[in-house]
Amino acid sequence: MASARLIGVDGADAWQELLSAATSLRHELHRRPELGWSEHLTAGRIRDELDSIGVSWRACATTGTVARLAPDAPGRHVALRGDIDAMPIDEDSGAVWTSQHEGVMHACGHDGHTAVLLAAARWLAQHEEALPGPVSLLFQPAEEGGHGAKGMIDDGALEGVDVVFGWHNWPALGRGRMACPDGPVMSANGTFAVEVTGVGGHASQPESTRDPVLAAAAITIALQQLVARRLSPQTAAVVAVTWIDAPSNDTVTPATARLGGSIRVPDTTLRDEIFTMIAEVAESTARAYATTATTTTTTRYAATVNHADPAFELREALAPELAAAFGGNDPTPDIAVPVMASEDFSYYLAEVPGAFALVGAGDPHPCHSAHYDFNDELIAPVVRAYARLAGAPVLPAGTTDGEAQQ
Repeated sequence: MASARLIGVDGADAWQELLSAATSLRHELHRRPELGWSEHLTAGRIRDELDSIGVSWRACATTGTVARLAPDAPGRHVALRGDIDAMPIDEDSGAVWTSQHEGVMHACGHDGHTAVLLAAARWLAQHEEALPGPVSLLFQPAEEGGHGAKGMIDDGALEGVDVVFGWHNWPALGRGRMACPDGPVMSANGTFAVEVTGVGGHASQPESTRDPVLAAAAITIALQQLVARRLSPQTAAVVAVTWIDAPSNDTVTPATARLGGSIRVPDTTLRDEIFTMIAEVAESTARAYATTATTTTTTRYAATVNHADPAFELREALAPELAAAFGGNDPTPDIAVPVMASEDFSYYLAEVPGAFALVGAGDPHPCHSAHYDFNDELIAPVVRAYARLAGAPVLPAGTTDGEAQQ
């Protein structure tokens, strides 16, 4: 395990400059969000910043970037990841730096993750000769459902890497707390769609129709009972019907109706079992209404499962920084883990040892909300933690921004 060396407050001026630049960059990225696999402006800004601080990089998975420091150092090779894509949401955060791209916003904080990784790049570049081993910085596209991590891996992002670390801001966690367990930290997910086929006709003659809308409504209600009655009470799972579509008009019973949604489970095997249950419930319920149902399922991300030793190391790196930044609060999570959300960081953890942490600041608006904005207070402690993981010198954990300004 690499251990970071402390440096005195004589490096505080550089640290404060770094934090100011990271915050400004975060706001700049927030103004110019881009959807997955279309992050061309973002990729260009990342690469310009890396050029300006003298860090070598290569394009990876089109809009992704892999930067490398201390490539010839003899120690273990550490990879640090930040995702860069935004979401198709109209922003209503009220932030001065609100999105200038209509219908797109950084609703999940990837602008903050990118700013943190670039700040870490700047700090590591200033102390590159002290790094005990190579460090790869993974600026990854298309995390929001686009399997960007797989694209990065397929393009060689993990070549030579011994351990990989990542993090995600998590508004539901209290200030100064983190979730970084041994084992699952985030869930596997998948989606399903059910097409119900009946007999359409005039709404005044129900006896001549076989109503797929009624059947779809019954299927929706029945699916909500899967978790309560087909799984044990100790099993964490979510089955959510999130849409129903039956185009028609006021006097016409349509011939077809469709519904769909998503599932979240802590392990991949259970996902397959629930998919089977969904199909069984849909088919049998449709039959009771003299209709038929066809179910299509799609696997998305596997569970994000931490390896024990890297998880311990990530906790040890984050804990003192969060305590210093947020007043010494208890860093243990105040929410249940694994959380039901999913992450494509799971692809990395399936290839090499590593760990992923959720870091909270107690914000009122959740990720994926039009009102959400990344909390800039998280930048400093996570950059410090990344420096620790890379084995770089760091300022003492108790050094405040005020001290850094002196």
